[in-house]
Amino acid sequence: MNALHFLIDTVFGLYLMIVLLRFWLQLARADFYNPFSQFVIKATQPIIAPMRRVLPSMGSIDTASIVLALLVVFIKYSILTAMTPAALFDPLMLGVLTVVSVLKEAGVLLFWVLILRALLSWFNQGHNPIVMVMDQLTEPFLAPVRRILPPMGGLDLSVMLVLIAMNFLNILLAQYIPFWAQV
Repeated sequence: MNALHFLIDTVFGLYLMIVLLRFWLQLARADFYNPFSQFVIKATQPIIAPMRRVLPSMGSIDTASIVLALLVVFIKYSILTAMTPAALFDPLMLGVLTVVSVLKEAGVLLFWVLILRALLSWFNQGHNPIVMVMDQLTEPFLAPVRRILPPMGGLDLSVMLVLIAMNFLNILLAQYIPFWAQV
């Protein structure tokens, strides 16, 4: 991997995370006036606003954010394919790779948000706006686990169980989707 490849992969990957966060914030109905939420909204609004005129939301699902996430990954892989001398541009394969990449990146984002939530819960000494948003984003994943395995002696194992389940799912998908591990 050369330096330009790394830079393109990193910039598009970070922006994809912000777009996925916007979709997730709306789906979870998180506090949009939170400073962290405002950062995500302001970083995506210049592109999402014009797309919303053409792609209205379907209920609580923000179709413009989904399409933008797919476009970001499609453009990233198109650029990286064009930079590789021996690569063949196959639009169908690129489309499949795009969808798989967005799904996998959503899982990676959930993983890091869960880790961040766990770390912040250990060190949080007061009101932190990021903690509130992390709670709103992750609670739909953790609440069902807590109903099965409630906190014991002040120790909440729900984050660990969700992370183990996500790792299991990642390994399982890598076995059945040939290029899952490479995206």
